[in-house]
Amino acid sequence: MWNEKMAARAKCREIDPDALFVQGAAQNRAKLICRGCPVRTQCLAEALDSRIEFGVWGGMTERERRALLRRRKDVTNWYELLTSAERHYERERTDQEAARPVGVPTAAQR
Repeated sequence: MWNEKMAARAKCREIDPDALFVQGAAQNRAKLICRGCPVRTQCLAEALDSRIEFGVWGGMTERERRALLRRRKDVTNWYELLTSAERHYERERTDQEAARPVGVPTAAQR
């Protein structure tokens, strides 16, 4: 599912790719690059679906991805699962905002 259009929107396109293929504590810094990336979910799904073994993808290290794959052997299409979960989350968030009385600040505004 990963394509050139998604790659063009990725936050990491602006950095040295080697920054995502590090070890140890440097992986935590690499994961920060993924925060706020508009294609983070699709990137992670690609890494999981393709069983990419190295680097930080979608904010997860190879060790984290391996652990997730072991825990969820039943998943055959990570792209479908993750994008569906993302849409569900967005719908719930929108519904909660619509139900909030006018003038009541959100948690982020407090």
